[in-house]
Amino acid sequence: MAFFFHTLADHSDDVNYCAFSSSCLATCSLDKTIRVYSLGTFAELPYSPLEGHAYAVHCCCFSPSGLLLASCSTDGTAALWDTRDGRRLAVLPQPGASPVRVCRFSPQAAYLLAGAADGSVVLWNVRSLKLYRSGKVKGGSLMACAFSPNGNFFVTGSSSGDLTIWDDKMRCLYNEKAHDLGVTCCDISSHPLSDSENGFKYFQMASCGQDNQIKLWLILFADFLGVQLKYKCTLNGHSAPVLACAFSCDGQMIVSGFKITKTLLQSTGNTLHTLSQHSRYVTTCAFAPHSPLLATGSMDKTVHIWQLDLKQPCAGDTVENESKMAVEDWSEDDVSAWLCAQDLADFVGLFKMNNIDGKELLNLTKESLANELKIESLGLRSKVLQKIEELRMTTISVSVPDEFLCPITRELMNDPVIATDGYSYEREAMENWISSRRSSPMTNLPLHSLMLTPNRTLKMAISRWLESQQK
Repeated sequence: MAFFFHTLADHSDDVNYCAFSSSCLATCSLDKTIRVYSLGTFAELPYSPLEGHAYAVHCCCFSPSGLLLASCSTDGTAALWDTRDGRRLAVLPQPGASPVRVCRFSPQAAYLLAGAADGSVVLWNVRSLKLYRSGKVKGGSLMACAFSPNGNFFVTGSSSGDLTIWDDKMRCLYNEKAHDLGVTCCDISSHPLSDSENGFKYFQMASCGQDNQIKLWLILFADFLGVQLKYKCTLNGHSAPVLACAFSCDGQMIVSGFKITKTLLQSTGNTLHTLSQHSRYVTTCAFAPHSPLLATGSMDKTVHIWQLDLKQPCAGDTVENESKMAVEDWSEDDVSAWLCAQDLADFVGLFKMNNIDGKELLNLTKESLANELKIESLGLRSKVLQKIEELRMTTISVSVPDEFLCPITRELMNDPVIATDGYSYEREAMENWISSRRSSPMTNLPLHSLMLTPNRTLKMAISRWLESQQK
């Protein structure tokens, strides 16, 4: 579970990126600025905002020590800043002056990688501030990059859809067509996976793209075997382009666009929570390294800060059982945080006055909302009850029948409709799908008509099933 608890709304245009150090959060925007906040209070630091780029700032990142902050911009440069006083230490011009889309420090902070719209990739020596190596991807802009935890290699992603693996000497080792419509982001988990049978360690990587997909990969980097990139699985549930993804520090979770998904060591992922505070596309997301915090930035010009509940299930427990136990064990303060996350903050005082904890929350009905809590407005009662129903769905201890899940979102359908391909979908998800294409999500064949017919039989079956789970 993730609880929304703070909003940063200082940027005057789209937020493009956010990054944590152990003590700070940095954000950058189309408004040409980088802003830096203290993690203790989320107050903006005295030297913030950092100004100096002539055009939009696309990316920012901290060095491993947190003493340096790098940024890159449409103006064709990367910049280095001192996080102690905000001084700009260097301006690093990209060869060819192409807009720089992404930047990353190597794990030992010896190099800064900068990737540009013309496909150029540059490694800058951070100590000497001189160009160390350069290369170029084939076709498309460079949109994403990530270093391995040991710094032996890095991966880049391009708008042509390719993932390319490079060694630390800027030699291209491997290339894979990963996302048909272009890679938007990639990240490598800091926790390698062990292959006990062969004694190898694999690096786990996530990539996402304009094709509405997140893919998980395993990378084996060994001198005697070269590089192997193995496709692991695809995490479904996104009905729009996925613009950002990031592993948690322990490698157990991925945040992506608008979902946090637990990545299992098997070839599957389970949705833990859906974050829905932003009003436009989520462009960036990041986990804090030493605290249970998550930041998401959006085209709505805001950055939201989330508090993570990091309770882990016991061996053999299902994610659903974990959610149920967590909700039933909620304190009154946990319920208050949940209300705020559901945009129901006005009810915090009322729920506290009536001592509503997690167990009481799950037992609320439309009658108790009206008669005991005295919520007079029918509209408000319905809104609260709908959110409680959604919470109950996450506490169900048996598997949801597959036919009740939308093929696009893989979530329980609330308003199922039948498309002309003969399959049933959640109305909103299918409307979003056909707004940009005329093909079937299931068959990829053209849809002869965009008509959507309510599936009342399926809706009744889902309602009966839900009632049976609440008894």
